[in-house]
Amino acid sequence: MRELPIVVNDLLNEYIDLVNEYMPNQLEGLYLHGSLALDAFVEGSSDIDFIAVTQSGLTESELKKAKEIHRILADKYQFPEMDGVYLTQNDLGTLCECFYYNNGTMNYGHFLNPVTWWLLKKNGIVIYGDVPVIEINANDLVSYTYENMNTYWANRIQTFEESIDEITHIADSEIDREVEWTVLGILRQFYTLREKDIISKQGAGEYSLKHLPEKWHPIIVDAINIRRGEENRYYARKRDRIEETIKLSKYLISQSAAIKNK
Repeated sequence: MRELPIVVNDLLNEYIDLVNEYMPNQLEGLYLHGSLALDAFVEGSSDIDFIAVTQSGLTESELKKAKEIHRILADKYQFPEMDGVYLTQNDLGTLCECFYYNNGTMNYGHFLNPVTWWLLKKNGIVIYGDVPVIEINANDLVSYTYENMNTYWANRIQTFEESIDEITHIADSEIDREVEWTVLGILRQFYTLREKDIISKQGAGEYSLKHLPEKWHPIIVDAINIRRGEENRYYARKRDRIEETIKLSKYLISQSAAIKNK
């Protein structure tokens, strides 16, 4: 098994012990995707993206126990946070509704997408149980990414643009988080459309410096520097950073069909 950061390994061992104590014989598999699967985990900011496979769907009593398990772990470990789903074997590879734990709360609904299954199939880490069998192809991944760019990301950028005057008044640190999230997030979509694969945020930034016109390089470098915790900024003014983030995003969305069909 791939070597994990010590804090991740410790937390997951405690998680497995607690699940087996609170819900004996329920846990059949525990798998990781996300930044850990991409070797891009950043201590102090990255989550543990997990898929817990149970023998049967969680009962109301077991759901309460799962919430208690996450509460115990969250009290002990400020970072990393767990972020994942509870499924049965029959749910693997599907887009079914499920119980999911995210931002410290347990919910039920649609939380799965083709990115999850692609990463699990190609780079997933088996912590507990057998290697999962996942059915997904590159067309599923690309179609989802294209739709995501032209719905979620397009709407997000529109809201961003309409709120630019208000956004310029928030703290520099908040601006930086937004720039990093937006620039590197949409560049990951760009990479997936071109390469039919998934890459980390920083990896997407570095890839894009080789494949996008130089006019976009300054805002990409700014986003990479923010991700790395470095202070250097090409765009010193907050408004400039915001405007360039919007311009790059709109450019990539406008080019998404051509990139997808290239």
